[in-house]
Amino acid sequence: MKPVRVPAEWEPQSAIWLTWPHSLETWPGRYEHVPPVYRDWISKLAPHVNVCVLADQQTIAAQSQWASQLPSVHWIDIETNDSWIRDYGPSFVVDDETQTMHAINWRYNAWGGKYPPWDADDAVAPKLAQHIGLQVIDSPLCVEGGAMEWDGTGRLLTTSECLVTDTRNPGWTKQQITDHLIELTGAREINWIDGGGLIGDDTDGHIDQLARFVDTQNVVVAVCDDADDENAVGLEANFRQLQQWGEQTLPRVKAHRLPIPPPRDIDGQRVPESYCNFLRVGPKCLLVPTFRSPDTDAAALQILSDLCRATQPDITVIPVDCYELIWGLGALHCASLNQPSRSSVSPRR
Repeated sequence: MKPVRVPAEWEPQSAIWLTWPHSLETWPGRYEHVPPVYRDWISKLAPHVNVCVLADQQTIAAQSQWASQLPSVHWIDIETNDSWIRDYGPSFVVDDETQTMHAINWRYNAWGGKYPPWDADDAVAPKLAQHIGLQVIDSPLCVEGGAMEWDGTGRLLTTSECLVTDTRNPGWTKQQITDHLIELTGAREINWIDGGGLIGDDTDGHIDQLARFVDTQNVVVAVCDDADDENAVGLEANFRQLQQWGEQTLPRVKAHRLPIPPPRDIDGQRVPESYCNFLRVGPKCLLVPTFRSPDTDAAALQILSDLCRATQPDITVIPVDCYELIWGLGALHCASLNQPSRSSVSPRR
């Protein structure tokens, strides 16, 4: 087996990719609040990393005035249906033996066929890879990027509901999916977290809303401190599962509780707010979504800052207001894609 792996997001990054928001149906009735969120977010990212933004020519022209002040922001004309580039973008895989990186082009069908059309989004991965000069490996498996959480050493967290399902991968067994993931990504250990997802999450339980590695020995897990909240039981089951796994895997992993905000509805629909949807930008920067919930916002920033600074004392932690963005049912991690630096290719730890 080739020594390939998916790098962790705390390894050096060449760029963060975004897609400029353009679908009114993604934020029905509140779209006008979203472009300012992206401008704020991009302005906070730009001092730390190259920011590559997919958009059409009309949008690029319209945004050029404020963006011209940020030389690290690059606009790329690639057609899209929606903004959730984490899910339809490629997975970057490094080969430690040859010191090279390539891109996996998974199939994409808008979370099990929920939101047609998705043809443009499904075509993004090979175009993006071609733009940066990477070889593309096509996969017949339907996989969204937000359904996979990697620690950089081949350990993968995911959920059955996002992979082993007839709406994504009809006819595939869990073992077949496991074997395929091992073959393409070098996964050495796959932990299926199946306690439950967040109410209001239309992805069927993406792991990037539920549990995230902070480093190879620490994972944060979304939990609910209100026992009467519908989310409480499922999230607690996820936490217990990760606790037990952490005591058995090598190196050991400690699970940390990361409480979600109190319930919030928009137009009668609960929004899936979770601080697990943070964006790690290499070793020195962390962007944390906030939801105008003072107590839980402050607690999440403290928990994540303390954990990250234990191994990276000079990390910059930046809150990003996602109060409006979450109406699209995703936050920072869902709407971004990490491109690892080729210089980060290194022997397996």
